[in-house]
Amino acid sequence: MVSRWAPGGAGAFAGLPGAVAVSHLRAYDWPAADGVSGGTPHVHLTCSEAYVVTGGRGAVQTLTTSGYEVTQLSPGTVAWFTPGTVHRLVNEDDLRITVLMQNNGLPEAGDAVLTLPPRYLTDAETYAAATAIPVDAPEEERERIARARRDLAVEGYRVLREADGPEPLAAFHRAAAALVRPRLAEWRERWRRGAEAAAAATAQQLDRLERGDTSYLGDALVRAEQPSAHGRFGMCGRLDVYDVQEVDR
Repeated sequence: MVSRWAPGGAGAFAGLPGAVAVSHLRAYDWPAADGVSGGTPHVHLTCSEAYVVTGGRGAVQTLTTSGYEVTQLSPGTVAWFTPGTVHRLVNEDDLRITVLMQNNGLPEAGDAVLTLPPRYLTDAETYAAATAIPVDAPEEERERIARARRDLAVEGYRVLREADGPEPLAAFHRAAAALVRPRLAEWRERWRRGAEAAAAATAQQLDRLERGDTSYLGDALVRAEQPSAHGRFGMCGRLDVYDVQEVDR
């Protein structure tokens, strides 16, 4: 959602390339009921996500209509998946990742539904009660809630993974879509100011280059940011996040 329009109508998009966002993630090392240590299984409905592994070792378990897969993660690996992919991050040895997210970090700002058992997916209030982490709660309480919701999501995920046939996963997709529907107008505006604006800026720049007009290059800028928060409890692990989406609006 970072856009800056240069004089004369030439679009100069000031956000990260392609309107992505980044965060640094240290995967949870909490063991779940199945003995696997790691994060909270969940799905994104409108965003692709990529993992750039920077340290340690682990895997990402994925579940789609094509079936269950395990992708090993080690330093240098780049792995990514598209909307509809249920994914569970597994920490085998101090796994650390830089996460690239579509739509200025929308996966960490709403476009995620955890694979809770169906009884928690009936309405937004029930879902929020099982997943929300109060920002003003003490550290140990936030950790307790993050771990409890992870365990609930693993419970639902294991049912989906072991299901005989595609209908349970399809039912989860339908429930997830119903939960996020009230926020779609907000998401569309985020996309309009982000990815759509970035693509429009490139189109305008190509048009100007075809005309031999390089004046927009005089509006170049350089930016750098430090994390705006360290160690936040995320879905897959502790996050260092960057607040870059609201600059130059």
